[in-house]
Amino acid sequence: MIKVGVLGARGRMGSEVCRAVEGADDMELVAAVDEGDDREPLTGAEVVVDFTHPGVVMDNLRWCVQHGLHAVVGTSGFDASRLDAVRAWQAEYADVSGNVLIAPNFGIGAVLMMHFAEKAAPFFESVEIVELHHPKKVDAPSGTAYRTAEVVAEARAKAGVPASPDATTSELDGARGTDVGGVRVHAVRLSGLIAHQEVLLGGHGEVLTVRHDSMNRESFMPGVLLGVRKVADLPERLTVGIESLLGL
Repeated sequence: MIKVGVLGARGRMGSEVCRAVEGADDMELVAAVDEGDDREPLTGAEVVVDFTHPGVVMDNLRWCVQHGLHAVVGTSGFDASRLDAVRAWQAEYADVSGNVLIAPNFGIGAVLMMHFAEKAAPFFESVEIVELHHPKKVDAPSGTAYRTAEVVAEARAKAGVPASPDATTSELDGARGTDVGGVRVHAVRLSGLIAHQEVLLGGHGEVLTVRHDSMNRESFMPGVLLGVRKVADLPERLTVGIESLLGL
């Protein structure tokens, strides 16, 4: 039995993680901690799952590293500087530090969407990303959209594909979205949505759309539980994304 602790346990995703862990035959939920709670009960866990928010996740991660706990993180907001900070903590506490898995998205379909977009990106002249989420989401663009833009931009650069054509010289602030590595990313916040994303790829006389829709938060749980099961055996101390867990 894998002993699991959850940070953000009373949140929308954290409470779903708690239910998933309790329903798994090979796991035991030993601590459910939320904002304002003492983190000490988490020391009885082997793996801690963090679904909190960008303002507190770094402190949580440092605490997990210091206490020798493996961490599976679904919280958004991880750029290169934050990943470097995690690596620095793991080096500082190398004698006790566990592995850390940070995933922009735990949805199997979402990971495949990113994978397919990366493969297709070098073959099209233009690419843009639209992500659509519920209005209670605190960050924009989403971690998934940011990561998708990164891998798409890297694939295009490696293939020598020039920047997407764009004749815009006059715009209202934000009308063209944000720029991630030369890829435009647009964020929609709308009541009734959960988590959705489409990658639009355009060429001469054709458009390819790669889209993923999460209809409920339960859809992310197979990926979260896979992360919990695999994090201790990952070859790298810090792993970003669950692609390698899926053999991609």
